[in-house]
Amino acid sequence: LAMLAVSDMGLSLSSLPTMLRIFLFSAMEISPNACFAQEFFIHGFTVMESSVLLIMSLDRFLAIHNPLRYSSILTSKTVAKVGLILAIRSIILVLPFPFTLRRLKYCQKNILSHSYCLHQDTMKLACSDNRINFIYGFFVALCTMLDFMLIALSYVMILRTVLSIASLAERLKALNTCVSHICAVLIFYVPIILLAAMHRFAKHKSPLVVILIADMFLLLPPLMNPIVYCVKTRQIREKVLDRFQYEKVI
Repeated sequence: LAMLAVSDMGLSLSSLPTMLRIFLFSAMEISPNACFAQEFFIHGFTVMESSVLLIMSLDRFLAIHNPLRYSSILTSKTVAKVGLILAIRSIILVLPFPFTLRRLKYCQKNILSHSYCLHQDTMKLACSDNRINFIYGFFVALCTMLDFMLIALSYVMILRTVLSIASLAERLKALNTCVSHICAVLIFYVPIILLAAMHRFAKHKSPLVVILIADMFLLLPPLMNPIVYCVKTRQIREKVLDRFQYEKVI
């Protein structure tokens, strides 16, 4: 959950400078270097959140499939190592983006069509050959979709394990532990899939709809994930309620 919170905060903070400039001052232009840097952080935290959601789905599978060994396998040291590996993976995957974009020649004005810089958006401003950027961007998108497919596969295995439990009450209890993670997966992936589909297939797409979906992609997970996990996780819910009661007493 801490890693998920870091990636959520990273996504929202990466887009904050341009969003504030646009909404407060209607300033649509951005310098190329600032755009490349913002794109690096946005895509980096996107890959990181996708990886964290995958690890969380494997965590749920292990907790349901083999609860006796669960606490001995997932120690604090193991979780810290996993977090470091995910961060390195994210950096390595998106590191070529700024360098491949910098080599392009841009003929159009550097005006954002979204509230922040996206790789597919920046490529459209180039008038030189951008096939390398397109191929590598497609590769990174495939890695993210691979995480989604592995999450779906892990839930197929979770369902098989749950259905093998004899008691209906135990089945419902096991599935209830996955609800918050399923919500987090849908909140994160649905806007990404919709945005990618509109960029690729929608010929007469409404700019307003695209901008709204793009903003949902960055702002919805940081908003909804704390609410979902606060409602579904007893320890977090109790801490929040204790905090409110403490402030009320003061």
